Amino acid sequence: MRPHLAPPINPAHMSIQPNTPLSELAAEAKAHLRHFYDKEATLVAAAPGRVNLIGEHIDYCDGFVLPLAINRHVLIAAAPNGTSRARIRTTCDEEEAVIPLDQPQKILAPKWSHYLRGVFEGFRSRGIWPLPGFDAIIVSSVPNGGGLSSSAALELATATLAEGLADNFLDTKEKALLAQKAEHDFAKVPCGIMDQFASAFGKKDHLILIDCQTGEPELVPFHDPGLTILVSNTMVSHDLTDGGYAARRKDTEDGLAHIGKSSWRDASMADVEAARKKMGDRVYRRSRHVVGEIERTIQAAEALKTDNYAALASLMAASHTSLRDDFEVSCAELDLLVEIADEIGFEGGVLGARMTGGGFGGSTVTLCRTEHARDIAATLEDSYRAKTHLTPQIFASRPVQGAHLL
Repeated sequence: MRPHLAPPINPAHMSIQPNTPLSELAAEAKAHLRHFYDKEATLVAAAPGRVNLIGEHIDYCDGFVLPLAINRHVLIAAAPNGTSRARIRTTCDEEEAVIPLDQPQKILAPKWSHYLRGVFEGFRSRGIWPLPGFDAIIVSSVPNGGGLSSSAALELATATLAEGLADNFLDTKEKALLAQKAEHDFAKVPCGIMDQFASAFGKKDHLILIDCQTGEPELVPFHDPGLTILVSNTMVSHDLTDGGYAARRKDTEDGLAHIGKSSWRDASMADVEAARKKMGDRVYRRSRHVVGEIERTIQAAEALKTDNYAALASLMAASHTSLRDDFEVSCAELDLLVEIADEIGFEGGVLGARMTGGGFGGSTVTLCRTEHARDIAATLEDSYRAKTHLTPQIFASRPVQGAHLL
């Protein structure tokens, strides 16, 4: 879902696109609210997208993941309308969503409203109902189809807005799980907990090591201003509702059944090898990725804590190779951006690169030295455009605060 794309950047050679401040997004949303509904906003909720440094496609396998909340947000400006309905618009879709707030929710058009309806149903099921009617405008600076969890950001912004409307604030973990269930039930994407947890629990200058078996987050310090995370959008879109994601998840379930364990956390690589013939090649490779990626993520968190960037680079490279070859969720464009970053290497300031997100397009993440970030971004853009005739959307981020009311 994409309510709004950041305006295109067109200066001569600006490889790193600026991040739109929340204050500017809020001003934009408030202006649209006045235009369409002749109201002044009384509540503004914001939730960030996320990028995952390592730990892909294992959040639904009881694994560990290491994301951060990024400086790209979904923001909702709202004002009460004195009715029992919500009237909501985005800045890139002319169709208005009209959602009743005093009855069970249904999956209805427009498509982007599925996420909101799922969140409202979560509040209804908890007895926080009915919600007061309101008018709202949604804006976003999270790139479309970039694998940066725009849907989770929309869900968390909606949930945070609903909290403010009801004056009833949920535990952060409960809010994240409510948003995840909204995606399962209304968007029909069987996602794990990572995206919603990253958007909910994000903290400035910290990554989040999430234990997806216990649902407990651990903050990992990322204080060094000499480190920057570059996110490079291939501009190749993907749609996780087309079955690719669900098929991979089914493969991991089949693999675990062949191993005969109740959780992937109890499985070893020896278990995978022992069940290889029963699994068949495809499920074997999916299973090998899961066990390997869980271990890589644990090691990567330790490498960050001890500033062992050589180890981190190796782990990120192995993660991308596994996602490309064993889990088969990469694509030529993702592989190319990673190859370019690898060629720049340590001497050029690159400390690690890999695809991030669900795959099938989307973005790469590059950990780099801040002093080299602009040169790295310029090389990524020039080399990628020369080979694909596409201009990647590249921005820099450090960890930011999770979902909140402004």
